[in-house]
Amino acid sequence: MPVLNRVADLLPDIVAWRREIHAHPELGFEEHRTSAFVADRLREFGCDEVVTGVGKTGVVGVIRGKRGGSHGKLKVIGLRADMDALPIEEETDLPYASRNKGIMHACGHDGHTAMLLGAARYLTETRNFAGTAVMIFQPAEELSTGAVAMLEDGLMERFEIEQVYGMHTSPGLPIGAFGIRQGPVMAATDGIEIKIEGRGGHPGMPHKCIDSILVAAQLITALQQILAQNVDPLESAGISFHYVHSGTPQRFVTQRAEVLGSMRALTPEVRDLVKRRISEVVAGVAQMTGATIDLTFGKGELVTFNHPKQTELATRVANDVAGEGNVIETPPVMGGEDFCHLSNARPGAFVWCGNGDSAQLHHPAYNFNDEAIPYGTSFWIKLVENALA
Repeated sequence: MPVLNRVADLLPDIVAWRREIHAHPELGFEEHRTSAFVADRLREFGCDEVVTGVGKTGVVGVIRGKRGGSHGKLKVIGLRADMDALPIEEETDLPYASRNKGIMHACGHDGHTAMLLGAARYLTETRNFAGTAVMIFQPAEELSTGAVAMLEDGLMERFEIEQVYGMHTSPGLPIGAFGIRQGPVMAATDGIEIKIEGRGGHPGMPHKCIDSILVAAQLITALQQILAQNVDPLESAGISFHYVHSGTPQRFVTQRAEVLGSMRALTPEVRDLVKRRISEVVAGVAQMTGATIDLTFGKGELVTFNHPKQTELATRVANDVAGEGNVIETPPVMGGEDFCHLSNARPGAFVWCGNGDSAQLHHPAYNFNDEAIPYGTSFWIKLVENALA
């Protein structure tokens, strides 16, 4: 049976935990209620250590196996679930819908947390492994800063983690299926902030002005050409803009404009190329128009990379849980993922867990599918028992 019998028995509890978390979503570094809920459950299960306040609101549970090791130091594996929600008004009409106005679990983090709690409960009961399983409940994934905060608090060194794994729900992937690939999984991302200082004035005397709106339009068009002219067509990169602000309803040429966007790439080389070309294009438009343009790259994500050995293990475990033919080699995704910082610090792998036919991530109608819980929870358990056999 691919799903563990004990996990099926625990399903009502895990679903209840998931819905409790869903009803009380909290934004990054504000997960005080969620963190307390997680820590209380881990203590109830009998974890050997429960540490709170790691990376501000992060929680770590330590479970030691009962099987002896034969070759020196026992191995340590880290499993990560994210806890934070998004600033989105929920539109599901569920009985357990968000009670916090303007905040919802629109990315499945409630399910991620509940599945890892389910695995923690099982592993504390059985302890059928040699070594240590570290349950990592991370804050602020959506802010792209939670993993770094936990690392800066000594996550890897303090708990002696040697390899690390993450899992994410995947709308469109069938329930009971997993997606995984070796190499780049999700893109490196960087914010783009452009501030334009032109010269305001009367629209009847444009020769005495530098129109910041025109400069912004030229910049947006010119920067998109980087993808067409400078990036190898066989590589992946993206530049998008989501905010442009300038002007007033009054009829005059505005002096200032602001443009915000992001860039994405699947390799460090392409990332460096795109950032260099953006800087060069901005400098060229500034020289051409006479405007002063300030460019800043916001600190973003690294490429989320699946290491060979860890990918092979995760694939083998996923096949065991889902059955042959239900583990799909998924293409890379151009979204960013905070797990990249953990897998950059230690070898690791990131897995997609099918959510079935649902609304997409970050959509106000999204809901984690509870039918995925037995598969995700069983995956975590079997991963520990295989990695620490």
